Amino acid sequence: MNKLNNLMIRPSTTIFFLIASTGKALATIDIGNVPENLGGGEVGSETLTNTVTDITVSILKFMALIATIVIIIAGIRMVISSGDEQGVEKAKKTLLWAVVGLILILLAGAIVSFVSGIFAD
Repeated sequence: MNKLNNLMIRPSTTIFFLIASTGKALATIDIGNVPENLGGGEVGSETLTNTVTDITVSILKFMALIATIVIIIAGIRMVISSGDEQGVEKAKKTLLWAVVGLILILLAGAIVSFVSGIFAD
């Protein structure tokens, strides 16, 4: 459990809060009018808020993929342990913490969507 906690939950939480705080800080920067030859203008221009939101959502999707892979590995470990109590307990703990991590990732995605909706207006 400690290995999973150290490898998955703690870094995920740290990365989420780092991205959320950085995104909020970057979204408040007003850089004024950007010349068209530097990427400004109406056609194809995106706001900084949209860019930060897209990056954050991509990272959360990747983290959800990793959590799903860990859930599959935990299931395989549970089947392979075939009655060994220690193996089954390790697999159950891994499965529990992977599901908790996945729920946190999904909640983080909802928070990002909510905050980006506030900044989009």
